[in-house]
Amino acid sequence: MRNKSQAKANLLLVLLLWVPGLVAAQTPAKAPSAQSPIPLGSPAPTPSVAVADDGPPPVYGLQGVLIETLDGKVVSAQSVEQPFNPASSIKLATALTALHTLGANHRFSTGFWTDGALDKATGQLQGNLYVTGRDPSFHHEHAVAIARELNGLGIHTVTGDLVVAPGFTMNFNWSARSSGETLSNTLDSARRSSEALRAWTYERTTLGDQASLQTIPSVTVLGEVRVDSVAPAARLLLTHKSSRLADILKVLLCYSNNFMAERIGDALGGKDSVMRQLVDLLAVPAGEIQFASLSGLGVNRVTPRAMMKILRGLRAELQREHLTLSDILPVAGIDPGTLADRFTGAWQGSVIAKTGTLVRTDGGASSLVGQMRTASGDVLLFVIMNERGNVLRFRSNQDYLVMQVQNSRGGPKPFNYKPLVLAMKLSDTESVSAVSSDEGSSKGP
Repeated sequence: MRNKSQAKANLLLVLLLWVPGLVAAQTPAKAPSAQSPIPLGSPAPTPSVAVADDGPPPVYGLQGVLIETLDGKVVSAQSVEQPFNPASSIKLATALTALHTLGANHRFSTGFWTDGALDKATGQLQGNLYVTGRDPSFHHEHAVAIARELNGLGIHTVTGDLVVAPGFTMNFNWSARSSGETLSNTLDSARRSSEALRAWTYERTTLGDQASLQTIPSVTVLGEVRVDSVAPAARLLLTHKSSRLADILKVLLCYSNNFMAERIGDALGGKDSVMRQLVDLLAVPAGEIQFASLSGLGVNRVTPRAMMKILRGLRAELQREHLTLSDILPVAGIDPGTLADRFTGAWQGSVIAKTGTLVRTDGGASSLVGQMRTASGDVLLFVIMNERGNVLRFRSNQDYLVMQVQNSRGGPKPFNYKPLVLAMKLSDTESVSAVSSDEGSSKGP
């Protein structure tokens, strides 16, 4: 019986990787590696969870697959040395480099400066208010929190201009000037948008901070909004610190936010710097990774073998920080975002992964990279990359392959994971006053 079960498992992977119609040659298929397919390495119990008898719809295009056990044994491999466009799965490389370089507890700072003096009797800051920083997560609710902090320093009106540094951004807007205008409007309760008010109210309500909703923070800027550097004579009033990098990455990777990925990449020195660091850190051959961006947009190239090294490197880096993949990646069927509607039902919580999708680039590119858990107690790492075809069918094929591998080992089993409202991930901010007469700090709940 054991041999029969093993034979069934082996045949399953042969069919998944080879049968015409599952990954058929609309364009010439890339030659699989000599290792494909590899036996599962353990008996295959009778599947405990049903998969549609007719399988996924026919898929045409190119495919690379690498599935391994935690100790490095190859479960299945196809075209592992061929370069594919990973699309947004490249964000795993950005996350790994950020954690290695900055650390999971790193916080991005936004400074508020002035070259004027405060008239405490009137609450007027007689001069300009300067803003510096490159926080990729700075948003409406953070600006309202800043208004509250400035009010706490006695500042209600700025007689001069609001001057933002060239690198300042807000609400995922690349324009420093537009971000500055949004900041000015959000600071002022009379000009605050309904969207900003909803963001602030939702965050405070989610955190159970009803006290902050009893007052209306407001700072009015009487001057213009300008983009410039901080005046040499300016002094620091307040420093706003973002949530921890690990929490920012959770939001970034759940929603696959391109802006945040590129901003973090800038802090790491850009795509060329990240590539060099990966080559050194993971001993990845330089020819197996070529980045056009750090968000996944454009024509990037990564082999399944190199992507597996990136995934393993990310797991190791998280373990050093006493974290797991679920702390920064979406858990399928549970977390909102790209995996909210995949691996639901019996598979809910059994897959933690990063998706990648480019509808037009390279004729359609899709990927799924992460880890799965099975009822037999195995945790398997997987990389599935597709090109030159319909991305919706690629996704169905990726899900089907993962499910069948899980079924070959008794079915799916959820990871131990307690979800947290993602708004709370970006609300753990800190504001530190630098005013000498009122030195101190306050931390959001």
